[in-house]
Amino acid sequence: MIKNFTFLFFLCFTFSAIAQINNNQRDYNNYNQQGGIDNRFVENPQDSTQLGPNEVEINLSDKTYYTDYKIIGYKNDTTYIDTTLNIKKYYKFNYLRKDNLELLAFANQGQTFNHLAYTFDDNSLFPKMGARAQHFNYAEVKDVNYYHVATPTTILQYRAGMEQGQVLDALFTFNTSRRLNGSISYQGLRSLGNYRNTLSAHEKTIVTLNYRTRNDKYYIRSHIVAQNLTNNQNGGLTVDSIDNFENNDENFKDRARLVTNFTDANNNISGNRYYFDQYYKIWQKKDTTRFVDSELKVGHIFNYELKQYKYNQGSSNSIFGASFTPTVQDRLTYSKFFSEAYLSLTSPITLGEVKFKINYFDYNYSYKSIVFKPDNQIINSNINGKTIAAGGEWNTKFKKINFTAEASTIISGDLRGNNISASAQYVIDSTFAIRAKAFTNSKSPNFNFILFQSAYKSYNWQNNFKNEQKSSLSIELDSKKWIYALLQVTNIDNYTYFDAPEINQQTKPVQASETINYLKLKLSKEFKFGHFALDNQFIYQKVASGSEVFRVPDFITRNTFYYSNYIFKAKSLYLQTGITFSYFSKYFMNSYNPVLSEFNLQNNQEIGGYPIFDFFVNAQIRTVRLYFKIEHLNSSFLGNFDYYSAPAYPYVDFKLRFGLVWNFFI
Repeated sequence: MIKNFTFLFFLCFTFSAIAQINNNQRDYNNYNQQGGIDNRFVENPQDSTQLGPNEVEINLSDKTYYTDYKIIGYKNDTTYIDTTLNIKKYYKFNYLRKDNLELLAFANQGQTFNHLAYTFDDNSLFPKMGARAQHFNYAEVKDVNYYHVATPTTILQYRAGMEQGQVLDALFTFNTSRRLNGSISYQGLRSLGNYRNTLSAHEKTIVTLNYRTRNDKYYIRSHIVAQNLTNNQNGGLTVDSIDNFENNDENFKDRARLVTNFTDANNNISGNRYYFDQYYKIWQKKDTTRFVDSELKVGHIFNYELKQYKYNQGSSNSIFGASFTPTVQDRLTYSKFFSEAYLSLTSPITLGEVKFKINYFDYNYSYKSIVFKPDNQIINSNINGKTIAAGGEWNTKFKKINFTAEASTIISGDLRGNNISASAQYVIDSTFAIRAKAFTNSKSPNFNFILFQSAYKSYNWQNNFKNEQKSSLSIELDSKKWIYALLQVTNIDNYTYFDAPEINQQTKPVQASETINYLKLKLSKEFKFGHFALDNQFIYQKVASGSEVFRVPDFITRNTFYYSNYIFKAKSLYLQTGITFSYFSKYFMNSYNPVLSEFNLQNNQEIGGYPIFDFFVNAQIRTVRLYFKIEHLNSSFLGNFDYYSAPAYPYVDFKLRFGLVWNFFI
């Protein structure tokens, strides 16, 4: 009933908004799109006898600027397509296209990552499906960008795979007018890997559209995402292979010779999402004297997503205990439907924007059948329900201070949760800003903690856990002249995790009885000496309470010494070359469980305390950026072969990598 109502509301809302478009309005000069007036589109009223009654002549300038190529994020924050080569781009040159300072990659490209540090910034009221280790390359709503470009633009990223394969990430964005912009992107990843049965095969397609009417009253943005991420699983090295690896046995320089626990398993996550966010301005008033626009708008957000998680294994393995069937074919389906309506008022009376919102959330987390355990426990086949939540936001600006406050709570339904957050930002100029943020959040643990089914007998459970309660305070100083610093203090009650502290003990979900107190200090500073530079990042962490269940290394560091300069008189090639040193202190790093696609506690092996050196040569020729990298160049001559990404899963060996990013502007 509610789904039908939402669909009807969307149709009525769209048609009523389109009906407001003034088809005769040609005021391109005053059109304001995402932060500025574009005067390159100018009417020419002369020679009107040669034009039809509803036609207008437009003279186009052949000059465009980088500010004409905008990237619009989930929260409407706007950046620009950047073709420059800098050290930050080098850090992001991976298949995630994100800086992975706080993550530790597995040996093959496209596999999962182990966490070295945590950032708690998800204040959602609703739990997630689970299988978090398989979600690093899964595009969520917040990961989808929208574009506003002056001309059609293409961005291509290529990177060589491990042993065999490659990554291609292609984006094409275009416009039919300044009001209608779209984009199509595709990522294809296939990498064989150096170890047995570690093939990664990812596919991801994203289509976006954003439209604004000429009178600026109606705006809609939407996207469709289809993604399929598959990773072969080998269970890590056997005990004998670990000895051969750590002793640097000459017979096993070819890593494919090392025996793994199994070679017949894979896990997969696939999903389709349909999303739109639209609003219509009921009332709008321009105030040129005080530079404050007053407006009243009504909006709607729609999000429907269907996901499936699979774990397949040709024959069950005793590592995970006894099984019901000789082969393992675990299947999990998760669907969610989210609909939110909101009313927003911006005026001098409210001192900014005040938004009231109400949303409906329908979820279904399901398996195919009910499981009867030998102890007469019944494991249900699904968790489903409906919730209604309400809340509000306030956004205001006072001189150079931006302030945001938000509160929301579930008022009815099968889940319980609430969230309160506030943030303030003081910006002096583009080189100096101070930000502070505080929040408290209560929500259910992810669904796979509460209900899980598998062909493995020990991997079937149904729990009634309390809500996780998180509260955090962070202060951030961002100064390009001095230093970047972030201090975050987080408390977690009812922390929920997977536990398997002893060898061959089966993984199980547990909820901590003590409060987790977690402190994180992050510092970053670059020093320049002519054409040379030293870029430094440092993270210090301390778990004052709950360190037995919440584990992180005491410190992480990454330091890059590099040289950059044009090497020809014509400045046709810009070169950047240097070496990166990475290090994190020893600790009991979490172990990886492929059945769950999750990480769990372990008390058997400390990992870390090992330096990693990468050498790189990057170059830029016009809008092409080339990347050459020797990963872990010290692996062959330091004599220590105890580098791991998780127990039994070695980190990447010495490897030469190549890739490029190419921007095309029409």
